[in-house]
Amino acid sequence: MFRRTFWFTTGVAAGVWATTKVNRKLRQLTPESLAAQAANKALAAGHRIKDRATDFAFDVRAGMLQREAELGEALGLNAPVDQLPAPRRHAAIENRNSPKYVESPTHPYNRNEDH
Repeated sequence: MFRRTFWFTTGVAAGVWATTKVNRKLRQLTPESLAAQAANKALAAGHRIKDRATDFAFDVRAGMLQREAELGEALGLNAPVDQLPAPRRHAAIENRNSPKYVESPTHPYNRNEDH
């Protein structure tokens, strides 16, 4: 008698467990539940993208500030007012129309192959 009661109780417990699992899975597969899951995943993805974009913007801003400081240092913009910046060795952009290039016949820009 005890044996039959044990197996009957075990069967009922297994049936209740299986029914609960199946009902839970069926509720997850309803259209409303699937739509809610998709919306939650889309929101999470949107937050991740926003966070990455914000981090990227901060990195770009930090790089801009660093480069601006480097350029200010190179151009002497950060020097004290009473001190002039050191002269540069080379021009940043050569002006071919400048008189110093026109008057110099040996300069490569002023060489005329016909002479």
